Amino acid sequence: MSATADHAETNLAVRLGFQTDMVVQEIGYDEDVDQELREAIEATTTTELVDEDYDDVADAVVLWFREDDGDLTDALVDTTTYIEDGGYILLLTPKTGRDGYVEPSEIGEAATTAGLSQTKGVSVGKDWTGSRLVTPKTAAKKR
Repeated sequence: MSATADHAETNLAVRLGFQTDMVVQEIGYDEDVDQELREAIEATTTTELVDEDYDDVADAVVLWFREDDGDLTDALVDTTTYIEDGGYILLLTPKTGRDGYVEPSEIGEAATTAGLSQTKGVSVGKDWTGSRLVTPKTAAKKR
């Protein structure tokens, strides 16, 4: 039974865009995060998540964000400096009715203001929802 559960968790990480050997930086870690998702990401990437003190760029950033964590736009702008060109941010916020819930309209507005596009939204565990945010291709092109 546990092999099936592990496989399902790994598939979620794959569906979220994680791949073998990716460097994934985690920001906003606290005791309320979804440990199963963290483990699935590590199993898929075959690397441990790096923390906020990581001093190089990452292929992706997992950003756990709650309503009381400050300004979401500022957090997203800051986070874009941590990702490699072509990388992405997985923004994780508490689901509706959970402490720290963030309105979807706030996520959309903050992403747009930070120069990001929302490509995918997904339920992540029982308490979290995820939004995959990328830099638009037109903005990434140099003229």
